[in-house]
Amino acid sequence: MSPPGSAASGPFLVWLPWIALVAVAALAWGTLIALEGAMGQMGGEGPIARIVHPMMRPDAAGPYLVATALMWVVMMVAMMMPAVLPTARAVDRVGRGSEGAYPALFASGYLGVWSAFGLLAASLQWALHRSGWLVGEGLALAPAVGGGVLVAAGAYQLTPWKDACLRHCRSPLGFVLEHWRPGAAGALEMGARHGAYCVGCCWMLMLLMFAGGAMSVLAMAAISVFILLERVVPEGPWVTRLPGFALLALGLVVWVRG
Repeated sequence: MSPPGSAASGPFLVWLPWIALVAVAALAWGTLIALEGAMGQMGGEGPIARIVHPMMRPDAAGPYLVATALMWVVMMVAMMMPAVLPTARAVDRVGRGSEGAYPALFASGYLGVWSAFGLLAASLQWALHRSGWLVGEGLALAPAVGGGVLVAAGAYQLTPWKDACLRHCRSPLGFVLEHWRPGAAGALEMGARHGAYCVGCCWMLMLLMFAGGAMSVLAMAAISVFILLERVVPEGPWVTRLPGFALLALGLVVWVRG
C-alpha cells in the first residue's frame, strides 16, 4: 500500500534525490571550470578569485590550505558523483518502501570519505607547490616527475589490492545486499564503506591530477570517465591490466622525454 499522499507527491519525491545529486554535480563541475578560467587569468575579481588568489601563494600556508581543500572537495564531488549513482540506485531499489531507502544519504557518506581524501590531497598539493614541484598555471609536476607518477599509477593497477577493492565497486546490487544497514544512519554507513573501497581502488588514479595539472578540468574529466568505465565495462582481468600497462608505457615515455 502506498503511503498517504503519495499519489500526489510520489513521482516528485521519487525523483527529488536524483535531481538534487545531479544538480550538485553540475554545480561542482561549473565551479571547477570557473576556477580553471580564473587561474589562467591570474585570479581576476569576484568570489572565485577569493579561492584562486591564495592558491598562488603557497608560502601562506593557512589561506592556501583552506582554498586548496575547498577546490579538492569540490573536485571529488564532481569526479565521483557519476561513480556513486549506480550504487545509490541499488540502495533505493533494495530499500524501497522501508526506512532504509536513502540514496542521497548513501551518496553523502560516500562523498564524505572522498572529501576526506581531498583534504589529504590538498595538503600534498601545498607541500609540492611550496617545494617548487608544481609549475605553470595548471599546477603540474615536471614531466620527469609526472612520468614517475604515471608509472606508479600503472603499477598499482596490477596489484591484488586494486582488484580486491574494484570487486566491491563493480556490483552495486551485490555490495548493497552484502553490506545492507537499515535507517538513515545505515545509509550513511553504507556510503562511507563504499567510499572507502572506492578510495582504495582509485587513490593512485587521483594522484594523476598532479601529472596532468591540479587545476586541469580536462584531466579531471578524463580520470572521472576512466573510473566510471572501470565499473561498467564487462568484467575480466584486462579491466585493470590493460590500463595498467598503458599507464606504465605512457609514464616511461613521459619520463624519458622529460
